Order: sequence, then structure tokens, then C-alpha cells
Amino acid sequence: MRLPPAFYHRTDVVQIARELLGKVLVTEFDGCRTAGMITETEAYRAPDDRACHAFGNRRTQRTEVMFAQGGHAYVYLCYGIHHLFNVVTATEDVAHAVLIRAVEPLEGVEWMLERRKMKNPASPALTTGPGALAQALGITTRWTAQNMLLSDSPVWIEDRGIELADASIAEGRRIGVDYAGECAEWPWRFWIRESKYYKKMFGV
Repeated sequence: MRLPPAFYHRTDVVQIARELLGKVLVTEFDGCRTAGMITETEAYRAPDDRACHAFGNRRTQRTEVMFAQGGHAYVYLCYGIHHLFNVVTATEDVAHAVLIRAVEPLEGVEWMLERRKMKNPASPALTTGPGALAQALGITTRWTAQNMLLSDSPVWIEDRGIELADASIAEGRRIGVDYAGECAEWPWRFWIRESKYYKKMFGV
């Protein structure tokens, strides 16, 4: 079942980032269906989060979609190379989003391998890291601002009834946001402890 609007429209983006673990990200492009269980996420929140692209409620051509109603996709290019997929949350004019950092492959692994130019379907590198998962699932900036709540959207997130115990969810500081001062220390990254599909950090 596709996640309903009420899931995205809540204002606690940190809780949503946690609850997205175990949900399933699905894409269907040109007849190629791929899906993966979300195993790692990060929350971002304007206006007070210096790590957020919309810090201070900054509105640009790129960040405007973050101010849309929850349920839209926010896809941006990192270092001119990697397409990173985010889920917009909260209500209109509130710029919150969750970065999907990793998934565990469930469907369409053959397409993932082809897109990633890899041969080993068991390698965590196939879909670990936000750039890797977006490439594996065929997500590019073409799909930024896509409304995932539409029944014909080729990108969406499902609830397949996967239950996670609280003890199986870990949390820690976000990755690559050292420039954000004290905000860099906020424990807004979440991952499934027993999964092999998340970024291993020193000391974690």
C-alpha cells in the first residue's frame, strides 16, 4: 500500500525519518520496476537547521519544492555527479525533508546491477549511499518535484507491513554536514542495526 498523505503531512520530520525505515521505495521507469527496503535516512528541517538547503527559509529554484506539501520528491545533484533522493514532508510552506541514504534490494536487482555497472547482487555497495541507491533505482533530477501521492507516479513509497523493534533502530549524527556548526551534532540519522545496507562510520 502506498503511503497516504497523512504520513507525509506531519510536522515532526525526525519522527518521519525514523518511521521511513522498513518502508519500501519503488520506481517504475520504462517498464523496469525496482524496489528496495529503506535502511538509512537523515532528517533536515528549515528554518533552524544549518545543514538544510532551506536554512533560514531560503527559497531558490532548487529548494522551492521543499516548501511544497509533503509527499513530493526532492532530487538534487551533489558535486555535479550524484543524484540524491529526498522525501518532502510537513505542510505547504514548511521546508522539511528526509534524505534516503540506503535501501536493501527487493525487486528488479537485474536493473539495479545494469545501472550501477556491477555484477555482484549481494554487494552492499549496490544500494548503500544516497547516490548509489538513486542510480540503482533510476532516480535523477528529472523527478524532482514529482508528487508521489499521485496514483500514476513512477516513484513512490509503500508500507508492506515490515515491523521494526525500537532496539533495532540506531541513530547518530548526519554525514557530510560538518559545516553546519552545532547542527552537525544533531542525531538525525537513522539506520537498521542488523542491516548491511548503511554507511559504516568509525566508532559506530
